[in-house]
Amino acid sequence: MVRISNVTMKYNRDDGLERVNLAIGNGEFVFLVGPSGAGKSTVLRLIYMDVCPTDGQVTVGRYNSATIKKRDIPYLRRKIGVVFQDFKLLDDRNVFENVAFALRVTGARRRDIKKKVLRILTDVGLNHKRNKMPHHLSGGEQQRVAIARALVNEPFILLADEPTGNLDPEASQNILELLKKINSRGTAILMATHDYQLVKKLGKRIIRIEKGRTLT
Repeated sequence: MVRISNVTMKYNRDDGLERVNLAIGNGEFVFLVGPSGAGKSTVLRLIYMDVCPTDGQVTVGRYNSATIKKRDIPYLRRKIGVVFQDFKLLDDRNVFENVAFALRVTGARRRDIKKKVLRILTDVGLNHKRNKMPHHLSGGEQQRVAIARALVNEPFILLADEPTGNLDPEASQNILELLKKINSRGTAILMATHDYQLVKKLGKRIIRIEKGRTLT
């Protein structure tokens, strides 16, 4: 479903990735673990094709980094959910509208938007806070909104870039439990984190990355 093959990504002489290989199958839950600056975020950006490799190829479903046209990248991204450490919520919109925004940009019908948003907010335990503004929510709740927004288009994979990085231990554990539930329903997950201790007990596949190289 997702394959990174012999990918090199250079920003300058020292930074970037060097011959990285990674494959994620349907419904897998994979952790990408490494210190800050190891290249974790770059791997995720390659998958949703925010950047293209200097060498090698990235294949996501039927799309390939070597052949994809610029106009097709938005369609690829509708199949990929992305969650960031800093939530990236719209401060001037309430919870419902933050999630609905991901559907409105695809041209979804108003009736379908309401039904899908209410369903996904129920799934993440926030339907009762659908009218709240982001600044009235805790960090863990804001991350749940971000996850709901990433999932509302029913992607086949969710990319989570340090989703617990700004959260306390209890909220971090709650987010992991939510991700496990999402994965159990068939959505593949690739979560980048520097916190090996947080994820090592979960029994999921762990790929380490250090200095731009993946290690098994």
